[in-house]
Amino acid sequence: MDQRIYHGNFTAQTLAGCLISFFDRGNLRVQVVGENPTVLVQIASAEHSSSGGKTALSILLQNVEDGVAVQVGQQNWLGVAASLGYTAISAFRNPFNLLGRIDDLAQDIENLQLSDEVWKVLEDNSRALGTGYELTNRLQRYKCEYCNVANPPGEPTCIACGAPLGNVQPSTCKNCGFILGKSEKVCPNCRQPVYR
Repeated sequence: MDQRIYHGNFTAQTLAGCLISFFDRGNLRVQVVGENPTVLVQIASAEHSSSGGKTALSILLQNVEDGVAVQVGQQNWLGVAASLGYTAISAFRNPFNLLGRIDDLAQDIENLQLSDEVWKVLEDNSRALGTGYELTNRLQRYKCEYCNVANPPGEPTCIACGAPLGNVQPSTCKNCGFILGKSEKVCPNCRQPVYR
């Protein structure tokens, strides 16, 4: 089970709506169970789909402090594998049979890429909603180099030991939100020049 956290000012219900608007089409149907703070989204083949094998994928969205945690379960791909196997056998028997199975083949390939497509939709929509561009106040805490105590932003000295904190304050790339080291001139994530 793959898990990621998207930090930003949005909820699990918001990201569930993004999944519904993208995947509830064609041979796929989306079902949502629950409301904030925990939403379960299931993307599955439509009951009477016109092409391809059956598949299903569950996504758990949970509100956490400063964002939403997302877990994508294991995809049920046995129906897709059976459909691909049937296409291969019929093409082996008579290559012209492949022409009649083009829609099934295209749907099966799309279904195999379903979990990657879910992550892409979540990434694009969370970025559009403002994730990653600026550290949240909770994540902006920085650790004292001497006593390892977390300090709030703007503190010139450590709240525990009084040591100066100027060299440890975090900053982010203005383009992608990646946390940068003090000496970096180019963002290691998006390869854009760093402007401070």
